[in-house]
Parts: sequence; C-alpha cells; structure tokens
Amino acid sequence: MAQNVTCQHHNNNILVHDTIMKIQPLSDRVLVEPAPAEEKTAGGIYIPDTAKEKPQKGTVVAVGPGKKDEPTTVKEGDEVLYGKYSGTEITVDGKDYLMMRESDILAIV
Repeated sequence: MAQNVTCQHHNNNILVHDTIMKIQPLSDRVLVEPAPAEEKTAGGIYIPDTAKEKPQKGTVVAVGPGKKDEPTTVKEGDEVLYGKYSGTEITVDGKDYLMMRESDILAIV
C-alpha cells in the first residue's frame, strides 16, 4: 500500500513518495497528532485559516524505544503539550502529524 508522505521542517518543504506500512519513530522520537485549531473564539467570532494559531496540544500516536539508558516516559494515547515550533510536520494520506523528540514535550495532560 503506497502512501504519500510530505515532510515540512521549519520553512523547508520536502516531498517524499515512499512505501510505508507504519511509521515507527526511532530512538527518543514521538509521533503526535495535533489537536485541531480553534475555529471560532469564545465570543463566537469565526477565525479565518490564515489567522489560526498552531495548536500546542496533541495525542501521541507512536513512540520510539528510547535511548540506550533512558526509556521513553510517554505512551500511545497520551494527551501532551509541546512547544509552538517543536517537531517536524509530516503528512501521511492527507493527515497531519508532528515528529518530535520526547524532550520537546512539555507535559502530559
């Protein structure tokens, strides 16, 4: 099953076409599915796509095995908070994910 994978790190766009079955992070890396951006404010005003802020919360989808002397502390399904510019954006089959080091995760919610 071929899947299109698009990676975007900071402002560099990289398009990779590869055959993958499942993304398995290496070392202390974590794959996070970002929470959807807010569509409207608390007052009911709709926010246009260009003005939406990047979400800083998401769900852990996959976890690497950790470093040799440091196992990972997060697990699949954890809701986490991460830095605004953390990780590398990855798109698999039209779905956006972030690949980041476990140290980029600020807290488990």
